Amino acid sequence: MKTIFTVFLMMAMTASCHPTPTGDLSTETMNEHDIIESVKEGDLQAVAKALENGATVNTADNSKRSLLLIATINKDMEMAKILVSHGADVNQQADNQDSPFLYAGASGQTELVQLFLDNGARFDIFNRYHGSALIPACERGHVETVRLLANTKDYPVDHVNRLGWTGLMEAIVLGDGSRKYQQIVQILKEAGANMDIPDHEGITPLQHAERRGFKEIAAIIKS
Repeated sequence: MKTIFTVFLMMAMTASCHPTPTGDLSTETMNEHDIIESVKEGDLQAVAKALENGATVNTADNSKRSLLLIATINKDMEMAKILVSHGADVNQQADNQDSPFLYAGASGQTELVQLFLDNGARFDIFNRYHGSALIPACERGHVETVRLLANTKDYPVDHVNRLGWTGLMEAIVLGDGSRKYQQIVQILKEAGANMDIPDHEGITPLQHAERRGFKEIAAIIKS
């Protein structure tokens, strides 16, 4: 009995001398949680201080949304500038394949698109539809964003997404033929976009425009 008691006593003493690092892990997790919340709340000072103290600028939430993507979703230009200045990855993708650059394009945040173009935006990373930043910008009528992207050197204006549509096609098929969509088609044409790439059914942009009664867009394509 004495031997067994001695063994248990030694085990207890050993455990007390080597506590588990639970506290350190909790602190690390809390720090990540705190900076995510600070970005969501738009607390520039707290985020800047956390980054200066060594917080990871590409920290992401449970959906793999990076700090920069969260700032982009919130249309927080000043927060985005701070994160980018600390090396945030403008191409980091979330679970749904959104990235800061792709989301900025899709939501028509032209100033952010320019910031991301200036800081390493890649043109070979695509959204869940295998689309570029330009295609949803065309669909949603974001004229100035389209103008910027279409006139960016080496930007793939003729990229075709999983649906078989280019930015031009989405502007026609998903647009309403109004003035802003006419402008987008004109911008794409002047930027050298191919006006004849058909969809998966073999229907061309001109044919779609004529079928939908978009006379002005049809005229731009044919001019």
